[in-house]
Amino acid sequence: MSSTDKPRVSLVVLSDNRARQLLETLAHAASLPERPQVIVVDNGSQDGSPELVASRFPEVELIALERNCGAAARNAGARRASTPFVAFADDDTFWMPGSLQRAGELFDAYPRIGALNARVLVGLEQREDPTCRRMHESPLPAAGLPGPALAGFLAGATVFRRTAYLQAGGYEPRFFIGAEEGLLALDLMTLGFSIVYAPTLVVCRFPAADRDAERRALVARNDLWTAWLRRHPRVAMRRTLEFAARAASSSRPLAALSDAVRGLPWALHNRRVVPPHVEALCDLVEQARREEPTSAAGSQRLPRGALGRFAPHP
Repeated sequence: MSSTDKPRVSLVVLSDNRARQLLETLAHAASLPERPQVIVVDNGSQDGSPELVASRFPEVELIALERNCGAAARNAGARRASTPFVAFADDDTFWMPGSLQRAGELFDAYPRIGALNARVLVGLEQREDPTCRRMHESPLPAAGLPGPALAGFLAGATVFRRTAYLQAGGYEPRFFIGAEEGLLALDLMTLGFSIVYAPTLVVCRFPAADRDAERRALVARNDLWTAWLRRHPRVAMRRTLEFAARAASSSRPLAALSDAVRGLPWALHNRRVVPPHVEALCDLVEQARREEPTSAAGSQRLPRGALGRFAPHP
């Protein structure tokens, strides 16, 4: 891209109290040949991150939130973006050179694509995230698309058509963090947009330690809320029973149940069941997951969190 060309993709970087990682991510973003509009959304950090960004990367647009808004903080970055396409990154994520340009080309060629999920390489070893195999083997029909069709995506490795993201409402603030992608994916598909795995787009992640028990509890709660908000009654009922069984065996069963139930009036008030064709796509993904063989060592399928943001859970 020449220096006079305007960028067509914005890069929204979400950060929370990880100044060192954020500065490394911004240095990498500044070296990208696409020269994207870079927007940092700081989630109420107390480690000096906003001040460091402002002093070391004055060309970066900074949105410093007063409190941690979780995944929904990305909505502020998408609204600020002035480009037709928006890529998201966490403060531990690098988009590889050429990926954002390729994303723009795919969006131009396929107007009904709403989101493109990149291939994800993890750590210094750049090992492929196991979710990529799931995306590659997606059972959904993909005729007329440049890659496998998905029923979900990875939040920090996805480029959106900005109008589709905003029309779908972005991330739900009540979810805070954990499995926040499921609801947005369903709303994108309901609007008629496709979600596609595009392995020619590549991101590298350098994640911190495994998520704690609190994060896993939020994933389970948000999965349940997504079912209450959008899924067929039979699915919503099944998820409710599964959640109750898991909560009963947890270390804090009453806390888990009360946290979920507090959201029930809100979920019922905002319930909009997805159309039959979207429910059928979810069923295809969930059936494929149930049929996955165990490994030779006898281990079970990847856990719910590993399927994670790729598709609604059965």
